[in-house]
Amino acid sequence: MKIKSDDIKMKEYEQYFSSLPFICTEKIESEKTVFVMVDIINGFIREGVLHDKEIENIIIPVKAFLEYCKRKNIKSIAFSDCHSQDSCEFATFPPHCIKGSNECKIVGDLSKIGGFEIIEKNSVNGFHASGFRKFLENNMDKSCYIVCGDCTDICVLNFCLSLKTFFNEINKSAEILVPLNMIETFHAEKHDRSFANISALSVMETNGIKLVGGIEINE
Repeated sequence: MKIKSDDIKMKEYEQYFSSLPFICTEKIESEKTVFVMVDIINGFIREGVLHDKEIENIIIPVKAFLEYCKRKNIKSIAFSDCHSQDSCEFATFPPHCIKGSNECKIVGDLSKIGGFEIIEKNSVNGFHASGFRKFLENNMDKSCYIVCGDCTDICVLNFCLSLKTFFNEINKSAEILVPLNMIETFHAEKHDRSFANISALSVMETNGIKLVGGIEINE
């Protein structure tokens, strides 16, 4: 396995992803679309051991599109990381987002808008949450999922790949779309934000996830 990095290649990826065009809301079919917000909660943005304030930057474009979805009756869901005290995930990550705590709550900027269903999850992959599987079963007529949130290389990546491969397995043509100005990850000593973002985006695109710079709202 090759693990040596190539700074020139990383720069090329950075330039490529930064140049991706926005799409207009005119191209979004409201009745066929689901807007998915992944872990835009206090525990990853505003408080707690795993929060990173840089993720706050995604809230403005997410808020604008959520308001659009509410006006157009586009179905929207919001995943909330929500763990028991003895969660198996704490063998990998420090204890966070304990069920009933403020960390599990959707950030106030979005909760004030409303119009979405909250789905609790106990792992980094909301696809496996019982609430989502029920939602999916009841909404098989939907063929476009617009996914945003954090973290790009963990919960967003896992969900998008699982959803895309699920649709492929049942031979259903469906688009998973990720606006880059609505996703972000954290930065830490052994987790470089830029590298993690670029790596995850490359994996998603390779697996058929559609990446766009953002969504331009035209009404």
